Amino acid sequence: MQRLVVIGAGMASGRVLETLFETDPDAFAVTLFNAEPRGNYNRIMLSPVLSGEKSFEEIVTHSDDWYGEHKVTCRFGEKVVAIDRARKVVVGEKGEVPYDRLIVATGSVPFIVPVEGRDLDGVITYRDLDDTNRMIEASGRPGSRAVVIGGGLLGLEAAAGLRLRGMEVTVLHLSGHLMDRQLDEAAGYLLRKDLEKRGIAVMTRASTERILGDTRVEAVELADGTRLEADLVVMAVGIRPSVEIARAAGLAVNRAIVVDAQMRTSDPDIYAVGECVEFNGTLFGLVAPLYEQAKVLANCLVGKPGSFSVRELSTKLKVTGCDLFSAGDFSVGEGREEIVLRDPSQGVYRRLVIENDRLVGAVMYGDTGDANWFFDLIRDGAPVAAMRETLIFGQSYQGAAPLDPMAAVAALPDDAEICGCNGVCKSKITGAITSKGLTSLDAVRVHTKASSSCGTCTGLVEQLMALTLGNAFNPQAVKPMCGCTDLGHADVRRLIVAKQLKSIPEVMQELEWKTSCGCAKCRPALNYYLIADWPGEYVDDDQSRFINERVHANIQKDGTYSVVPRMWGGITSAKELRAIADVADKFQIPTVKCTGGQRIDLLGVKKEDLPAVWADLNAAGMVSGAAYGKALRTVKTCVGTDWCRFGTQDSTGLGVRIEKFMWGSWTPAKVKMAVSGCPRNCAEATCKDVGVICTDAGYEIHFAGAAGLDIKGTEVLTQVKTEDEALEMIVALVQLYREQGHYLERIYKWLKRVGMESVRAAVVDDAEKRRFYFERFVKSQETAQRDPWADRASGGVASHEFRPMAEITFKEAAE
Repeated sequence: MQRLVVIGAGMASGRVLETLFETDPDAFAVTLFNAEPRGNYNRIMLSPVLSGEKSFEEIVTHSDDWYGEHKVTCRFGEKVVAIDRARKVVVGEKGEVPYDRLIVATGSVPFIVPVEGRDLDGVITYRDLDDTNRMIEASGRPGSRAVVIGGGLLGLEAAAGLRLRGMEVTVLHLSGHLMDRQLDEAAGYLLRKDLEKRGIAVMTRASTERILGDTRVEAVELADGTRLEADLVVMAVGIRPSVEIARAAGLAVNRAIVVDAQMRTSDPDIYAVGECVEFNGTLFGLVAPLYEQAKVLANCLVGKPGSFSVRELSTKLKVTGCDLFSAGDFSVGEGREEIVLRDPSQGVYRRLVIENDRLVGAVMYGDTGDANWFFDLIRDGAPVAAMRETLIFGQSYQGAAPLDPMAAVAALPDDAEICGCNGVCKSKITGAITSKGLTSLDAVRVHTKASSSCGTCTGLVEQLMALTLGNAFNPQAVKPMCGCTDLGHADVRRLIVAKQLKSIPEVMQELEWKTSCGCAKCRPALNYYLIADWPGEYVDDDQSRFINERVHANIQKDGTYSVVPRMWGGITSAKELRAIADVADKFQIPTVKCTGGQRIDLLGVKKEDLPAVWADLNAAGMVSGAAYGKALRTVKTCVGTDWCRFGTQDSTGLGVRIEKFMWGSWTPAKVKMAVSGCPRNCAEATCKDVGVICTDAGYEIHFAGAAGLDIKGTEVLTQVKTEDEALEMIVALVQLYREQGHYLERIYKWLKRVGMESVRAAVVDDAEKRRFYFERFVKSQETAQRDPWADRASGGVASHEFRPMAEITFKEAAE
């Protein structure tokens, strides 16, 4: 009888032994090492043990009796020190064991975030029964608080179990949404929402800076300075294959132990299975492929044919009572089509990705009843064109007639409630459309109030209009902001506030976006709306900005960039000019040009030089001029009363004051300003977005001019007597535009849409409203006035964008 030694008594090696004993129980004399003082148990079920729903005995896979029955020599609680391939011996802590065949099933080890304080008492990982028992012990202290670092499956299960044990739990996740490897943004948002309902606090984009305490953990400090009190810190940020023993033995190891299709390593007498292996460059962490590996390996040991292959994998999980499913490749790509079903009231989300008439990916949340059917379609590669109209509804709808939403609306009784917020029934809407000749959604809202509050019934109201008006109904009367939604910009803005939506995934889920993650039109718009409506609460999403705003410089046609430092009101100094000259020389910048906005433009800067250029300019006190941004660009001025004999007011001083007060704020489109010291208008204030003409009597406020593709003179808003009044008026005006403007809509187009009467009513005629908008702007500036150049120049946030990939750390790449 041959001698088989197995290192590791986990789920993969356990399945090897089960299959082997079923096939040929007398083929090998088996010795089983395990560093834990116990045999094989179902690690997936540790979460119910943590929460108290199961005991350890209930999740044991192989009992002592089972090992005894199959004559397995168990060396539990004994670590393997080395593998001596020359002598074909496994060296354990308590002695050597010879082998004819050896299986390495060392699994994986938890990744420890390399932060200060990681070795404190009370900082643990979540990987085995011992970790689980330590968490149970910690949760027994009344009022105790836990911080779980990692929003993947293990971290969330740990958080849920600890919460059920009575702890106050906060989950920290570095990425933008939970379980980002298995779920898209929308499903991640739903998961977060459900977890928060269960009393678990969730913080995404949360980077752990250090763990605080003397000998025992007391708190966790984040990179932004946030401090979270903690009695227990659970690290669940990922795993790494455990390969030290194999590497020391001289086996081929890349990221994991390299195996062939029979699970054989570079040594023909040594096999590997489970999370510690790498096959064709792929690592494995789900149970299904591990069990497939185990079956292939067991058959290989007894001479049966078989080979392992990488197959399409699905993830069907139940995280703390939340049903999740993902399979295939659900990323956005060229030539791919998405079908999205959202039911916000039920917390249901389905997204299918189709390419070349094949279903290639699926994500489901809340209702995963058709998961297996969708997975079979992905795995088999069957064409789906014939069922395209009903595919999203699942298997039971196939073969049925295509759903006709208009027929369903027509069948509604007259007294059916359409708008729950305002109690509006079907007959009231159709009656108003007919009797008043209404042809637009806005008109229906005015006369019936339907769809004027939360907006969730908008689609149904539009269907009623189409049913009632027939060809006379023009749904484009309210133009959707993009193909991802039927909602216009105004509706989206209104609903973001009404529903208190504070992230892009929240908006897309609650407003029933048709695509999973939006497009190049809607994502930048949503990013701006959220910044404007929830300043300080919403975190700017860099990836939802165009390239110029991401790197904070203007890309040129040759791939280089231009840099325009801010010169307040067009005023500069010898120090600033020397800094600009030194930068131009140092970085061999080919062109230095004066702009129309009284600034100096450095053209031809290499991308990799940008941080260093900014660092030198910052050292001279210069910040970004936002020449790339949908933001305040410049305030152009003349010299005013300081030098000009015609000057009536200090135009330079006012221009500098306005610019210093308002810089850093994002706006729907670029904003250019000017202050002219007299009606001669040398600063060209009457073709700017906002302009001031100084007079003997005070300050004349102009706005809504244009001097680009469109040429338009300004409109006069009002005249005020003092600088303070002028500043308040201008700030309130811009804030009103920020809150009402559609993304990429210049001020003159906004004015045309909303009308001068409404602007004057809010900014000029009503002092209380004007002060309200002024204070709203001031509040938003608390988080806006931070120079992006300084962050990147100092090696701070996103500085890795300008470095070669080889120099980028794991943490930076994740950010």
